[in-house]
Amino acid sequence: MAAVAVAGPEPEEPGGSFRRYLARLGALRSQPGAERPDGGRRTELHLLFDQLISESCGPAPAAAPSPQDVCAVLVQACQLVHLDQEHLVSKVCQLIHHLLNRFQVMVDEQNLNFLLSYCISALKQCSSWTHVEILQALAALVYNNGPKCQKYLPDLLGKTGLLVQFSDSAQPDVELRRAAVRSMANLCLSVPGQPYLDELYRSVCFQTFLSVLQSSKTSDVDDITFCMLLQNALKGIQSLLNGGKMKLMQTDQIGSLLAVLKKCMFHGLPGLSIEMPAALYPAPLPQYDKRSPIKQEQSEPATFKQTGNRRKKSKGKQKKGDFGEEGREDLGDAGNELVLGADMLKLHVGDVQNSPCSDPRSRASDVAHVSAGKDHLSSHYTTWKRISSSESEYSDAEGGIQSKVRSYQASVRQGALACFLSAIKSMEKRVLYGYWSAFVPDAPGIGSPQSVSLMTIALKDPSPKTRACALQVLSAILEGSKQFLSVAEDANDHKRAFTPFSVTLASSIRELHRCLLLALVAESSSQTLTQIVKCLANLVSNAPYSRLKPGLLTRVWNQIKPYVCHKDVNVRVSSLTLLGAIVSVQAPLPEVQLLLQQPSSSGLNNSGSATPHRFNSSEQWRKALPSEGEPQDNPAGCTSSEPCWLLRLCVSIIVLPREDSCSDSDANFPSFSSVYEPCPLRLESLQVLALLVKGYFSMAQSYFLELGEVACRCMEEMDPSIQLHGAKLLEELGTGVLQQYKPDSAIAPDQKVPVSLVVTFWTMMLNGPLPGILQNSPHATLQTSACDALSSILPEAFTSLQNDQQILCVTLLLGLNHSENPLVKAAAARALGVYILFSCLRQDVMFVADTANAILNSLHDKSPNVRAKAAWSLGNLTDTLIINMETMGQSFQEEFSDLLLLKMLRSATEASKDRDKVKSNAVRALGNVLHFLQPYHIANPRFREAIEESLQALISTVQSEATMKVRWNACYALGNVFKNPALPLGERGSLDHTSIQCAFLSSEVLQEF
Repeated sequence: MAAVAVAGPEPEEPGGSFRRYLARLGALRSQPGAERPDGGRRTELHLLFDQLISESCGPAPAAAPSPQDVCAVLVQACQLVHLDQEHLVSKVCQLIHHLLNRFQVMVDEQNLNFLLSYCISALKQCSSWTHVEILQALAALVYNNGPKCQKYLPDLLGKTGLLVQFSDSAQPDVELRRAAVRSMANLCLSVPGQPYLDELYRSVCFQTFLSVLQSSKTSDVDDITFCMLLQNALKGIQSLLNGGKMKLMQTDQIGSLLAVLKKCMFHGLPGLSIEMPAALYPAPLPQYDKRSPIKQEQSEPATFKQTGNRRKKSKGKQKKGDFGEEGREDLGDAGNELVLGADMLKLHVGDVQNSPCSDPRSRASDVAHVSAGKDHLSSHYTTWKRISSSESEYSDAEGGIQSKVRSYQASVRQGALACFLSAIKSMEKRVLYGYWSAFVPDAPGIGSPQSVSLMTIALKDPSPKTRACALQVLSAILEGSKQFLSVAEDANDHKRAFTPFSVTLASSIRELHRCLLLALVAESSSQTLTQIVKCLANLVSNAPYSRLKPGLLTRVWNQIKPYVCHKDVNVRVSSLTLLGAIVSVQAPLPEVQLLLQQPSSSGLNNSGSATPHRFNSSEQWRKALPSEGEPQDNPAGCTSSEPCWLLRLCVSIIVLPREDSCSDSDANFPSFSSVYEPCPLRLESLQVLALLVKGYFSMAQSYFLELGEVACRCMEEMDPSIQLHGAKLLEELGTGVLQQYKPDSAIAPDQKVPVSLVVTFWTMMLNGPLPGILQNSPHATLQTSACDALSSILPEAFTSLQNDQQILCVTLLLGLNHSENPLVKAAAARALGVYILFSCLRQDVMFVADTANAILNSLHDKSPNVRAKAAWSLGNLTDTLIINMETMGQSFQEEFSDLLLLKMLRSATEASKDRDKVKSNAVRALGNVLHFLQPYHIANPRFREAIEESLQALISTVQSEATMKVRWNACYALGNVFKNPALPLGERGSLDHTSIQCAFLSSEVLQEF
């Protein structure tokens, strides 16, 4: 009652109640006999601890206590409780556990030492019934404090360490084992900037976690406790892989880990039970893993019957909330379940996909028909409703327990997948791909069941979060797999006594396409749908379609079309990413070219119709866009003049106002819910447009000026990211024209973009926002891209530009060459190297001199990238000197400054000692300058020393251990030197020796090359 009276006057004081508890603890310590409290004082301690625990479990206080107050309360509580008072020890450990978890307190080092010593001593002296509470307190103390616990590690993780003993597989008390494993997992958490566990202790922890994951559940252990044990072990391994930067190198270690992770990935998955070997071994062919479906007749409590699942799904709602052991607490959610309709859809779509139908569009149409047809599912709904009535097999209480168990099992699967994701990052790709067949589906053989894989989870797991995790792992495996998948091939029919690995791999790629497209039409969760599309994009980016039978990309293309109008913005963005991957992979592919030539309306309503999307919006942009391009007054049926569907879609998203006022997930982009589509969607559309122009310019060139207008509009906007991608689109348009006009181009002259049109295009750009961006933009990346775009102008078009526009381009580049930002300076130096080759500029001695001074300035920059670009431009400039010498004769040589020529010779000699990227072009420039020199230059004493040094630099480079390109360029440069008869090489008496040596080394380079 006294405590209540004291608490009344100041209820809102921050930490006030804790200070009162602290005062009461202090009062108890100051009383006589506090060292050995009598029964009355023990009762008061019990009541005080109960009040503290109840306060930590109640509603959150208006103001949380300070960490210092919490630590002081815990230290004083431990000082008042002796280790022989086991009930009080158990209660004070509960107090440590609850207070640290509730208020997320990080204990300072001094108090941590005292409390850890107390807990370790309690574990050694107290009875076993107190150990679970003590270990819970220990887990809370060591959480994120691993680096501060170094001196206690021998007691905890040594050969006879407490945590090692309690977590041993022989430990009969599973709760005690779980608490020990959790403490060990918390010890493995890393703190940035702090030392990590020694290798010895890491190995002990890893083996302990591995042993836990390899263990099987016994009949006396309940499902939830076993799930929590597995979760703690998985979290521990993940901490070792992430924080400890643990590298998986040994085959047995990798094989054992991947085996238990695969086992846990399917833990409790309804309708599936697998038996895994103790270790997986890398093999080029699929391993056989036993799979035995759970029979419906089984009546064990831990078995999940189909009726139970159906009853759960009868609510028709998908519960949200993610399960995870966050920090120190074991938390659970109500589970993530799919509605019955989606589950039934997966079943029927599987039947459709396995049917002998070979036409992808008719197959997709069947899928849509099955998913949309009510009669097809009516019998299943009737049965389900009948089973989920009051006559179901278990009561509501039992159903709640089963739901909780399923939730914990789903969390184990999620933890295993998260751990697998960390393992992928901890091993080399070439090692990972040895286990490809264990995790990636392969086409089942005749009469054999489908092997379990990550796609089994993506298709059959009832939890959307788990399905998304499996797809994330699959994406990580596919990322960077281009070299591995490049051997796949099934374009030719193989009639051999054995199946080559290339065919097996191609079969796996085809099965991945089939399963991912199956998952696409069956998925109901937008978040998981986004992961499916991202996974497809990764697959498309890495698969060798030129070596596979055509048709795969057509199925993906037709299935993804409806999703660009999905109600969720993230799904739309990822769908555009996938389309971008299709138009960029091994471009140009004949199959993709045919897809791009399809009429705009084809493929939109024949696949994926079970997925909600905005039909009205798609109809509107289909009608609205033709005004942007060519007139659409062609006769009906003439599809050849129709704009490319993908091009129209992207342009409409970028420039047209949005038709609807809101859509799902717009809350994630509050600043973009205005006139245009959300910014991520517009950015992705711009990237797809740039990829389309890059890979299929012959198709995009029909809309050359229109696309230029799109780039202009983007560069006029205020958003720097939109401006940046507008500049990148401009660069791709310019580069496409340059490719057409290359001397070795096979394109007929009448198929090229006319020069007059290119002149109009660049006139529009130079009268638009481009000069302003180059002059005034505060964003270096944007200026860099604009600089690259300006360097992509066609030389023939530049010659036809007005004089003031030519001067504007040159002035902008010369000015940017003095930028303080290395990115901008490097781009400007490169652009000058492009312009110096223009025929209308290279004959202007003043421009050549200004460009030479600018390039030489960049050649001495501290940035290696700037120096590399400047060296390339210097090589181009010296090529120009040789061209002018041959075309203009001695007049140009006499007009060109001797001092500048000497400066170029010395700078190139110095640059030839730089890194290889600079050196390769520096020696090229040296050869050209030495070729350009005239007798009066060579007679000048100032040139004589520079010539000697440059020759010595070339010979040294040829004899060096530089890269092949550098030595080749040096040999070529020496060849240019011999073209100058004015150089007195023979006077030194070393001409014959040098010639022989260079010839020998040149032949060696040629052989190696």
